[in-house]
Amino acid sequence: MNNRNYNIYFHTHTVSGIVISVVLFVIFFAGSFSFFRDDINNWERNESTAITKEIQLDYDKALKKLDKEYVLHGRNITISKPSNERRVAVYMEGTKDTLAPAKQKEGSFFYLDTKTFKTFTYEQSYSLGEFLYRLHFLAQIPYPVGYYLSGFVALFFLFAIVTGVLLHWKKIVSNFYIFRPKEKLKTLWTDAHTALGMIGLPFQFVYAVTGAFFMIKLLIVAPAVMTLYKGDQDKLYKELEYTDPDYKFDNKKLTVPFNIDQLVAKAKSNWKDFEITRVFIQNYGDTNMHVLVEGEMLSSKKFTGIGKVVYRIADGKEIAKKNPVTQNNYLDVVKNVLYKIHFGDYGGYALRIISFVLGIITCFVIISGVMIWLVARQKNNLPEKKRRFNAAVVRIYLAICLSMYPITALAFIGSKIFYPLSQSNLFSLYFGGWLLLTLFFILKKNDAFTNRFCLISGSILGFLIPITNGIVSGNWFWNSFMQNHIQVFFIDVFWIILASLTLYISFTLKSKKAVS
Repeated sequence: MNNRNYNIYFHTHTVSGIVISVVLFVIFFAGSFSFFRDDINNWERNESTAITKEIQLDYDKALKKLDKEYVLHGRNITISKPSNERRVAVYMEGTKDTLAPAKQKEGSFFYLDTKTFKTFTYEQSYSLGEFLYRLHFLAQIPYPVGYYLSGFVALFFLFAIVTGVLLHWKKIVSNFYIFRPKEKLKTLWTDAHTALGMIGLPFQFVYAVTGAFFMIKLLIVAPAVMTLYKGDQDKLYKELEYTDPDYKFDNKKLTVPFNIDQLVAKAKSNWKDFEITRVFIQNYGDTNMHVLVEGEMLSSKKFTGIGKVVYRIADGKEIAKKNPVTQNNYLDVVKNVLYKIHFGDYGGYALRIISFVLGIITCFVIISGVMIWLVARQKNNLPEKKRRFNAAVVRIYLAICLSMYPITALAFIGSKIFYPLSQSNLFSLYFGGWLLLTLFFILKKNDAFTNRFCLISGSILGFLIPITNGIVSGNWFWNSFMQNHIQVFFIDVFWIILASLTLYISFTLKSKKAVS
């Protein structure tokens, strides 16, 4: 590689990496915990559910209860299961009956407990798992700024990955096996950055591509809507099969009895290993009432297998069907594969644990890259003012990033002790504590102290998480294991293992410094 190309790749890699480093760390740290979003939610609520994507609900019983509260006649009702929890999401459109009271013409969204049929608004159902999940794409920043920011950070991260590979291409194999912890500091950081960067390269590439796609796809789609569809967004959604068929409302009361549970069971029996993930009821209680039952094949049987059946209630006839085994086309694959790859929900705990580890490795790669930048700019030939400025930049960076570990552990404890912790209180606890820790470390002006303090305090708080759960709920991790509450058990044991590892690392770093 000639010097010109090397310098282009080097500066592009360095600048793109440094500019996005803090936000990228936040995205990957919160995103790593997001792999366990559902487990965290169930742990927080001390609930247990079967680990399946399928909706497990007595539909008719639930609809009768909702009918008393909302009056369902003439409404379109969507019941879906966005996450592996005991609660399902319910979206009800306003009734199509023009003579109905104004209140019935209002739409409503809430979560429904499949056992107690108790309803929760989004704010009432907000949890730590949801918070961390949304933090990883900066949703707490007002829309659409947070979404676009995270999307462009992912895009710049893609540039950093590609230029990093081009930069190290000739030595990619030889440098992968080199690690020299006893050499000078820059060499140590460089070796760690290169080796761990290569280990996580496929993972990082996938998340850079899919993250950018999810967050800034609107900017990609907008020109197509304006040119190919002449501004008709609905036509685009229809061709992409994001909209359901629309059946006319007759405004006549249905006299034929119906049983939604039987229809769901009938649809499920069409295919082996088929899980029902969504039920869409159109024109509830009307003579032109239709029920769409949608689901997908188990990932172990077919990676992308979306199927659906549409029933007309008046005569019980099946009027449309999509076979998940034979009728999935290219469009279905494109729409679903990116989601499956990004969320890592197709391989069970093993895949999610591996993804978590790779996410944390990426966090270390980001930190090591920044430390390489700092060490390279602390040379004696640089003016003292510039060296102090560079050190201050990295100090702020480390204070923001490293303090995420103890504050995340503290948020677990707070969400359990003060359950249910409201959305605003959770924001205050997490962001307020994060800000205070960050300011403390910046004023302390000691990067080694920041590192050790975060690791040790995070470890201590991590050990306290299962203890807090045991005291508050009485559900100690050995009891949850015996009762087959796997998600609650997993979070407790996960924190014990994570805290043990970070505590060991903190003492290892301390002892090394003492020896030197």
